[in-house]
Amino acid sequence: MTHLNQKENMHSPTVLAPLSGVRVIEICNVAAGPFCSLLLADMGADVIKLESPGSGDTLRAWPPHTGPEDDRLSENFASLNRNKRSITLDLKNKEENAQAKALLAGADVLIENNRPGVMKRLGLDFETLRAINPKLLYCSISAYGQTGPRANEGGFDVTIQAMSGIMSVTGEADGAPVKCGVPVADFTAGLYGAMSICAQLRQVQTTGQGVHIDVPMMGTSLAIAALQTSEYFGVRRDPVKLGSAHPRNAPYQAFLAQDDYLVMAAGTQSLWETVCKILQHEAWIDDPRFASTALRAQNQHALKVLIEEVLQFYTAAHWIAAFSQAGVPCCPINRYSDVLTDPQTAAMEWVQPLHMANGHATHTVGTPLKFNGAAAPIARRPPRLGEHNAEILKAQP
Repeated sequence: MTHLNQKENMHSPTVLAPLSGVRVIEICNVAAGPFCSLLLADMGADVIKLESPGSGDTLRAWPPHTGPEDDRLSENFASLNRNKRSITLDLKNKEENAQAKALLAGADVLIENNRPGVMKRLGLDFETLRAINPKLLYCSISAYGQTGPRANEGGFDVTIQAMSGIMSVTGEADGAPVKCGVPVADFTAGLYGAMSICAQLRQVQTTGQGVHIDVPMMGTSLAIAALQTSEYFGVRRDPVKLGSAHPRNAPYQAFLAQDDYLVMAAGTQSLWETVCKILQHEAWIDDPRFASTALRAQNQHALKVLIEEVLQFYTAAHWIAAFSQAGVPCCPINRYSDVLTDPQTAAMEWVQPLHMANGHATHTVGTPLKFNGAAAPIARRPPRLGEHNAEILKAQP
């Protein structure tokens, strides 16, 4: 990891690839682990995706599949596996398992998202690998963590959203259980994993000793619910589902105008007073029910009814323009077709062209981060299964 000792010019292209020189081996399926390594790959790490022969990462089978009829590839897989190389090894085969060990002997990071115990049965657990590579950072992502009474239980995003409490505060108050539409449990774990790896790379540089990182999806999902858990700790009462509303702020939710919904967030007293002026109901400012943020939150159902009665006179677009011009955060509820073509998305260049291995031209959302005004480019298209076997495995001693 010699790159960690280099002092690069702030405007050098290497700033876009701060993890250049770091080799990551990924033994993962579907989302949490692959997203973790994707974040590192976007930062310049050399990510080698080790897949099982035959079908490889389960995500390869997920639709939509695009390209020629005889060579269709998964765009779901492509979205999480750019900037990586793929090799195939049967880790239950003695010779191929030895090849994996040889590869890991020269790696900086291993990311795996198997159930606890699987890697040990394969002879690829942290203690075994540390003996051959003392500097190895070993990141394990699992449903519940490596220890504890639930450690051996499996889990997917929806079950973790349920277990971690997320589903208990998602949806309308009188509605059926609803999960977040984005797999927040999977991707939160991936984010925590990538952040921890980057932090520990500095520690390894200092001590020369590798570290085992235990990333539990239930724990990371619980950690991002700081506002909900602090509410429980404060009053020993479970937070409840509020739809799009906020437990401590109002008006701060979706409202129905003449033709469509909009989202408006008047999160301060001055913004609230601006809303009253725009709606031509300045008397609300002195209404004792709405005299403070806390009171507006307590009486937000009545407040919503009053606001929507006024909003019915004009379209959502009219009100969005009026509120936004006055500095009140307000926007439509976008579909992905809307946000992917939004002028801000275009200006920030978040949508990038992507070419599949079968020649199909598509797009993806690249890294949203910029360094000195520039984003790291997509250096590699998503790999075919085992595409880099010869390139990587034949180079092994």
